[in-house]
Amino acid sequence: MATPYKAPLRDMQFVLHELLEIEKHCQSLPLYAETCRELVDSVLEASARFAENELSPLNRSGDEEGCTWTNGKVTTPRGFKDAYARFVELGFGALAAPAEYGGQNLSNALGIAASEMYGTANWSWSMYPGLAHGAINTLVAHGTEEQKQVYLPRLIEGSWTGTMCLTEAHAGSDLGLIRTKAEPNADDSYRITGTKIFITAGEHDLSDNIVHIVLARLPDAPPGTRGISLFVVPKFLPRADGSVGERNPVACGSIEHKMGIKAIVTCVMNFDGAKGWLIGPPNKGLNCMFTFMNTARVGAAMQGVCSAEGAFQGALMYARDRLAMRSLSGPKAPEKEADPIIVHPAVRNMLMTQKAFAEGGRALVYWLSTFTDTVHGAETEAGRKAADDLMNFLTPIAKAFLTEMGSEAAKHGMQVYGGHGFIREWGMEQIVRDARIACLYEGTTEIQSLDLLGRKVLQSQGALLRNFTRIIHKFCEANQDNPAQAEFVGPLVALNKEWGDLTMRIGMKAMQNPDEAGAAAVDYMYFSGYVTLAYLWAWMAKVAQDKLAAGTTEEAFYQAKVQTAQFYFKKILPRTRAHVDAIDGGLDTLMAIDADHFAF
Repeated sequence: MATPYKAPLRDMQFVLHELLEIEKHCQSLPLYAETCRELVDSVLEASARFAENELSPLNRSGDEEGCTWTNGKVTTPRGFKDAYARFVELGFGALAAPAEYGGQNLSNALGIAASEMYGTANWSWSMYPGLAHGAINTLVAHGTEEQKQVYLPRLIEGSWTGTMCLTEAHAGSDLGLIRTKAEPNADDSYRITGTKIFITAGEHDLSDNIVHIVLARLPDAPPGTRGISLFVVPKFLPRADGSVGERNPVACGSIEHKMGIKAIVTCVMNFDGAKGWLIGPPNKGLNCMFTFMNTARVGAAMQGVCSAEGAFQGALMYARDRLAMRSLSGPKAPEKEADPIIVHPAVRNMLMTQKAFAEGGRALVYWLSTFTDTVHGAETEAGRKAADDLMNFLTPIAKAFLTEMGSEAAKHGMQVYGGHGFIREWGMEQIVRDARIACLYEGTTEIQSLDLLGRKVLQSQGALLRNFTRIIHKFCEANQDNPAQAEFVGPLVALNKEWGDLTMRIGMKAMQNPDEAGAAAVDYMYFSGYVTLAYLWAWMAKVAQDKLAAGTTEEAFYQAKVQTAQFYFKKILPRTRAHVDAIDGGLDTLMAIDADHFAF
């Protein structure tokens, strides 16, 4: 039987209160100044109850039932609608939304922590309200005041949900190829005509209205990405009082039959002259849509954490109970017919890997979310820009690296169970299936890697990288004389320097042939991800060591933090060496075989 989800509240509190000092962080930003520890903990505890009691029991049944499509209408699995109504009733969708439109103005880190619990308990369900956050952020950043007044209160309260309608069947990730048309009407609206694919939550029965954020082309638009505009296209046209009016001619033509995340509907959406309104300037739609896309990318990074945490919880439970063979160093449970498999080093290695990625990934995504707070709430332009630069640099690392590590952790979960992991009742194979999509949507690992190396690092001439390596350098400098930190600071200093040297080598090669950057990008992303998590693990170890030195009643918790950091540095971080060697292998070995000479 699948392991029921249990929210890791103690570790969440460690990251928010002890690592990030969330109360101090919020009080430095007037926008979030009312956030206090008591409020943070009460939201975490309420979200945990909802995730454990409402969402987790629907996870397997939702996967088995899936969504059904009948004549353009989509029905979600049993229990999903009631759970969503409860979510709206509790006001969870409003946590990190702006107060002037009905939100609670809490830290984005708290909002992402709540979303982690919903996602680990039931990833498919969590995506329905999750897409609304991207629509909210896009309208806040780029919408007119009239659009904000019409859409934001309903999206924030949850009575309406949102989607992002980007790609088309012939385009994939190359959005410059999209053909959906936007023709002006006499009343400042537009007629939107075209077909979009892979639209998450494009049609369902959970909310009163669905607000589509759609990329389309104006009649005089230039070709490629320079000619894309952004529109808000509701399923039902809003009346003056904010209620839903007549049906807009936008419909779900079919739904996809997928490997995983079967309880979240993925739609083909047909826009047949649907009425929409321009968001932002004409032909700048892709720039505006990046607000939504970056929200979704952080959400996908969180899916990596959810996959690792869910697989770890299941594997840990099983490893403690399952008896098989004796320890090589002698029986550990002599009163039993065999030892629990958690005593075997090979199993322990998988569990520690899951734990390191779940807890390290949690720290990274929560930390990333505090930069969102600063971008929105800092009082100086310099403060906002510094946070925005760090977000731009870290987002592709978080999205690509954490989703890949989440998929690895899910595989370890199945492996710990052995043959039982392949059986549906235990829940591990569902996590494997659900996790795999995170490496694909919102920009594949390969696209995120190109974005990191090409746009964020090389095009900034290394400035965005240096912003981050300076943070690591300052940490190492502050702890260079701390004997307890020596095992972390030494390797981190060396890797931090190597990061710059490696970037320089790639940049020099790319000046001669830009394809060299493409050849190096994925390995560069992995190197960057491992070093980023190494910094966070060193930081967490420092916090834990300080607690131990001061005396604590939670010695086991903090000791486990330090020991997990040691495991990460000794067993995971050496993977960087393989990626450096692969980068130095260069382009030629990839391109030596002529495309026509691949044979099968």
